[in-house]
Amino acid sequence: NSRISLAIKYLTQSTWSHACMFMGLIDQSTDIPCLIEADLNEGVTLVPLNKYEHYNLRICRPVGLTEIERRKLLSFVEERLGYRYDLKNIIDLMRYLIQNPAVPARYRRQLLSLGSGEPTRAICSTLIAQAFQSIDYPILPKQNRAEGSEERHYEHRHHTHYVPRDFDLSPYFRVVKPTLE
Repeated sequence: NSRISLAIKYLTQSTWSHACMFMGLIDQSTDIPCLIEADLNEGVTLVPLNKYEHYNLRICRPVGLTEIERRKLLSFVEERLGYRYDLKNIIDLMRYLIQNPAVPARYRRQLLSLGSGEPTRAICSTLIAQAFQSIDYPILPKQNRAEGSEERHYEHRHHTHYVPRDFDLSPYFRVVKPTLE
């Protein structure tokens, strides 16, 4: 419900402006299911699942993860608790999504280096994309064909180029409709 959410929806031509990861019951004594998210104001934090009970949601469940992969995935994002929000990465995303920016050619090289690149910063979708890449799980890999060959190979996009809708569009995530399941 913020201006940056509207900007993300506009730039990505999507309904979705935010992504979180379900962590389960972090504190077994409270029975409160938690999500981990990268929030503009708070950075990377744990929040109760019910924070989003009145929002339009899409649950995207990765298909075929082993228990070991799940534990590695959750451990990866949990280690990033306390990271700050990477507002400069939003600039990188805009640059990535708008292929021909309305910037004079002589300034375009400077535009390429505006993102922070700091390892202790994250935005919501890059945090999750980086976690899945850490276990070599595809989200929306690029398909490339070698010239003159029918053989295809897949390469990962950089984790900072993922947006919330990519998990929804991915053939590797099953969309769960909470009101039906």
